[in-house]
Amino acid sequence: MNLFKKRLYGERWRAPWSCDPALSRGRLYPEVLSPTRSDFQRDRDRIIHSTAFRRLKHKTQVFVYHEGDHYRTRLTHTIEVAQIARSLARALGLDEDLAEALALSHDLGHTPFGHTGEDALHACMEGYGGFDHNAQALRIVTRLERRYAGFDGLNLTWETLEGLVKHNGPLCDASGHPYARYAISGVPGAILEYDAIHDLELSTFASGEAQVAAIADDIAYDAADLDDGLRAGLFTLADLHAIPFIGGLIDEVYAAYPGVEPFRAAHELVRRLITRFVEDVIRVSEQRISALQPESASDIRGAHEAIVAFSPVVMQADKDIKAFLFSYMYRHPRVMHVRAGADRVVRDLFERILSQPRLLPVEWQIDLDGSDEARLRRRVADYIAGMTDSYAIDAHKRLFDDTPELR
Repeated sequence: MNLFKKRLYGERWRAPWSCDPALSRGRLYPEVLSPTRSDFQRDRDRIIHSTAFRRLKHKTQVFVYHEGDHYRTRLTHTIEVAQIARSLARALGLDEDLAEALALSHDLGHTPFGHTGEDALHACMEGYGGFDHNAQALRIVTRLERRYAGFDGLNLTWETLEGLVKHNGPLCDASGHPYARYAISGVPGAILEYDAIHDLELSTFASGEAQVAAIADDIAYDAADLDDGLRAGLFTLADLHAIPFIGGLIDEVYAAYPGVEPFRAAHELVRRLITRFVEDVIRVSEQRISALQPESASDIRGAHEAIVAFSPVVMQADKDIKAFLFSYMYRHPRVMHVRAGADRVVRDLFERILSQPRLLPVEWQIDLDGSDEARLRRRVADYIAGMTDSYAIDAHKRLFDDTPELR
């Protein structure tokens, strides 16, 4: 390796099964290589500088924006996912820059008000392709971001786009029949449309870097929601003892620090949870890699199962945590009150703008044909999906006399 490449790519160990930026499959629109950054580093930087990324600061994770400064937003969650993804990628010899780019982009397609906003928009788009935050993220980075003179979107590499779409696994089988979450509704049209011009190989697993980003999301989500729920008083450490894995960690904390204050105990719990989950993923993934003996990133994509995974014990703990959070947090009366109001805000905005398209900003009205209902609905959905919580509330106040109090 010459000195230039050493400076560009670094001396860090890279496994044969990692994605090598020097061997990238390239971009839809070819560009001159950067003399100072690898292609995956450029992808990461484009994501960070995008409008959609900045908006994550004011988009809800679980609580709405004015519940308090200490609760996670989509942006703080995304940063936590990126940190965990980088750690896992380094341990497994994967490309950290690609893993980070995928972690930073994984929530770009989320609407205001978290999953409540997504559910509301999906209902509004029933019969017109629905709404899917994963497909929306692809629309953002390939079409809706308009920053560059030569193309719409961010013109990311094939590896980043593939990972963005398939980080949770294949979307269909080799004959095109949809899998998993898309088995009933089908693969979203936005994904199929892009795949037709830039084949993302929807029937295979994504790279190890994408798998790392996906499991980092699970880890960060569990830890963050436990932390936020404890801070908000929706449940206590005593309540968490009902989860065997968590109960063991709590006992461990109090054994090491008798009499520790509850807020410190909560932080110690979250630290231990992240550490145990990360160490488990590294151990299991190393075992699966050893069994597969991959010689390239293509071998990871062609495997019969995900290479980056939890052990059965930690997988059960993850399920138990999510079940607990569903009952104690996501369905808590305080949260449900906010969800109901948020649902109304999104539906009201959609119906009003749909009936009066001139309420859209001028640039959003370009090429709209009032006779094309599907195109109009998708334009309205794109516009509302890009709103932050605060912008959606303010827009509702401008258009309606009675805006729900989301607190």
